[in-house]
Amino acid sequence: MTREEIFSKLNEVFRDVFDDEDITVGEETSSKDIEDWDSLNHINLVVAVEKEFGVKFSMGETQKMKNVGEMVSIIIERTK
Repeated sequence: MTREEIFSKLNEVFRDVFDDEDITVGEETSSKDIEDWDSLNHINLVVAVEKEFGVKFSMGETQKMKNVGEMVSIIIERTK
């Protein structure tokens, strides 16, 4: 799966979790860029991403991720 394909799927997940059809995520998108991205929605997002891609993030990974690009890199690594 390419980065572009992952971003396409992530856009759908983000739009669903945050109930906002206008969200488009990129490499540098972070919680600062999405108004409703708080700690509760972060958990909902991680669960939805794990389900969509069939991966599991460790607690350390979920805390270390600084942006969506880092999330994509982990997804690529796990789905090889």
